Amino acid sequence: MSAGMSKEVSSSRPSKRPKKSRGAMADRFFPNEMPDYVDERESSAATGSSLIRLLSLPDHELSAKFLKAGVDLKDKIVNETWIRTRQKVTDYTLYTGALGTAFLLFKSYQVTGSREDLSLSAEIIQACDTASKGLPSRFVTFICGRAGVCALGAVVSAKLEDEALLHHYLISFNEITMPSTVPNELLYGRAGYLWACSFLNKHLDKNTIPPNKMGPLVKETIREGRRLSKKSKCPLMYEWHGKKYWGAAHGLTGIMHVLMDMTLKSDEMEDVKGTLNYMIQNRFPSGNYPSSEGSTDDRLVHWCHGAPGVSLTMAKAYEVFKDHRFMRAASDAAEVVWNRGLLKRVGICHGISGNAYTFLSLYRRTGNLEHLYRAKAFTCFLLDRGTELIAEGIMHCGDRPFSLFEGQAGMAYLFLDMVKPAESGFPGYEF
Repeated sequence: MSAGMSKEVSSSRPSKRPKKSRGAMADRFFPNEMPDYVDERESSAATGSSLIRLLSLPDHELSAKFLKAGVDLKDKIVNETWIRTRQKVTDYTLYTGALGTAFLLFKSYQVTGSREDLSLSAEIIQACDTASKGLPSRFVTFICGRAGVCALGAVVSAKLEDEALLHHYLISFNEITMPSTVPNELLYGRAGYLWACSFLNKHLDKNTIPPNKMGPLVKETIREGRRLSKKSKCPLMYEWHGKKYWGAAHGLTGIMHVLMDMTLKSDEMEDVKGTLNYMIQNRFPSGNYPSSEGSTDDRLVHWCHGAPGVSLTMAKAYEVFKDHRFMRAASDAAEVVWNRGLLKRVGICHGISGNAYTFLSLYRRTGNLEHLYRAKAFTCFLLDRGTELIAEGIMHCGDRPFSLFEGQAGMAYLFLDMVKPAESGFPGYEF
């Protein structure tokens, strides 16, 4: 969406910086010392720190820098996760494994048109396909399961016009069975499988996975949510490992995000809407969101737990329900990310790379250039200081430093998405 196509609803929470944080909370993030918003026409590249000078560059120059950084880092990721491992897959998942590299290559193809990247993506997916065969049936999701291998494999095969391989992946996807004990959340549960179905329908044909295949899983997800909500004022509630999580990875935020893409009855849609309103009503005074039901610990500002993931889902809810409360909630959550989201981690799941998508999501939906500026600011912080901070051990890349969700592949993905911000999307969560 281009600037000016939609007027954003103003936030109900004032846009101002919090007082200086103390203690352990301050250790989680870097102080955000960047200007709130600087119009490109008013900025000056001749003054200020290297970060401010970078952020002040004209769009076309900055986009070129993002593209080069993204392609260079993508090549490094391929070397570390594919070439140096002698093309052996020990972790096939999108989250921390080789499928994340394949997904990054697919993004590079979408941005640059490189058929070489598309072919290499297909090669890595085939290795993931072999590695994921015969595993326990509980691994059924897009981000952490075999559904992701088959779904991405089918889409990449279609782009390569390889009908035989496309047929293979679709057959393999349809052979995935859902265990009766599967949870409902995104990373390991029903929502993660349903997201894979939506991914196929979005990129191939809207009936690639027909409603009658998804419908029973949707009904079971709603039924489970209603069952666990009986002692709560929230219409839907879910547990993972005995805890009622709220976040995108394991809880309400991620499940509601997926359910909004499903075919629901009117009472089911009202339950989704009511659940999101319950979350808004019970957020922290800071505007952040609890990681789980009843939690009073206002520390986490991640996609997986806290304001960033919630903002993405609230922005989507505005599109679905046309209710301004959801856009206000998304914008309020974005203020938390702007103030406390420069995390001392690089990744998509719980790092600066993932938090930048808060602003990209709002920009796509509103055309508001302030959101685009904030996305640029977070990305420029990584481009200007990321390598040095990682080398010094100040910024962490997780246990798998070149992976998509924990490590530098997520940063590469963000750099590439910033080349075409109107077409951006959080990997494995937005399209």
